Amino acid sequence: MTIARLGTAPETPESLGHVVESIAGWIDRLGWIWVEAQVIEVKRRAAPTQFLTLRDTARNISAALTITAFVLDAAGPITEGTTVIAHLKPRVYVERGSMSFECDEIRIAGEGRLLAMLEQLKRKLQAEGLFSPTLKKPLPFLPGGIGLITGANSAAERDVKSNVLLRWPNATIVTRHALMQGPQSAADVSSALNELDTNPAIDVIIIARGGGSLEDLLPFSDERLIRAVSAARTPVVSAIGHEPDTPILDFVADLRASTPTDAAKRIVPDAAAEHQLINTALTRLHGTIQSRLRNEQSTLDQLRSRPVLTNPLAGFVIHAEQLSALHARLNATILRIVANERTNIDTMTARMHTLSPQATLERGYAILTTPNTKSITSVSHVKIGDTLHIHLADGQLGATVKEK
Repeated sequence: MTIARLGTAPETPESLGHVVESIAGWIDRLGWIWVEAQVIEVKRRAAPTQFLTLRDTARNISAALTITAFVLDAAGPITEGTTVIAHLKPRVYVERGSMSFECDEIRIAGEGRLLAMLEQLKRKLQAEGLFSPTLKKPLPFLPGGIGLITGANSAAERDVKSNVLLRWPNATIVTRHALMQGPQSAADVSSALNELDTNPAIDVIIIARGGGSLEDLLPFSDERLIRAVSAARTPVVSAIGHEPDTPILDFVADLRASTPTDAAKRIVPDAAAEHQLINTALTRLHGTIQSRLRNEQSTLDQLRSRPVLTNPLAGFVIHAEQLSALHARLNATILRIVANERTNIDTMTARMHTLSPQATLERGYAILTTPNTKSITSVSHVKIGDTLHIHLADGQLGATVKEK
């Protein structure tokens, strides 16, 4: 039964479910269709199905759609405000009596699509490490030769040359003109880059172009050119567009300049400023040397004014007097010690003489011994007839025992 055949009188009402199922069946017969709209809401969740809300900005009409996470992620970074082209089919959810659109493919439209493609390429190159700060080559302080890749007779060429020569008049600039826009631009710039990179006289290379639309600057996000810059031996400066413009070349270059004029200012020093710095440094150096000389002269004068330098022998006189005094004290001490020791020796000698056997003999005593020098201290030590030796103070006597 079609919707047109459903009952319309209050006497013969249809069930709500029957009506919704009929509508769902009719809508299911509609085919897939491509539509262009703006994303006004993105509802991401940890599930296979994601939800978007699209709006027709011309007619202010909105509609909800469901999309798988895989399809949504494959399209690139879709955020609120992105204009998209979506392949849709209407669906009715009978249980809720609501309708939304099912999306099986979605693409970013217009400039947003280009931005999404560039973002994917940038992520790819970043994952390979081409943007790593460790790969950035330092620029020379004063390059001997400056390579410039730019369009012929372009404003960028005039800006770079005039500002470089204004800052450093003796700078050497080797220019290679290349197509800076269009399908052949990336290959042309890469060829010029290779030519300058193999030139040993070139110390830095500038790739310069004025501003332009996103499409105009696309060659400077070309993967072949990006890899050529990454592989270059010579430091490369990216000076593409204006401050807001950020082609991928800016990320792989060794230095990103906001404009061609900025590039010129950053690759060579300002001769006038450097001359002023040198004069200032020389003035400071001269002042430092003069101050050091004055300090050293003052120190030298102080040293020369000391008594030891004005009369070097004065110190010897004082020390000689001290030495003489010490010598006298030493002699006196030695004499005193010798006298004391001599007195001690005399005292001990007298005591020894008093206590010696000779002194005892001199007082009238005698010592009796047998012929074998054995001392006799008792009458029991001898018998009648024994021969004895009598030791006196001035000699010896021989005797025979006749009586006990």
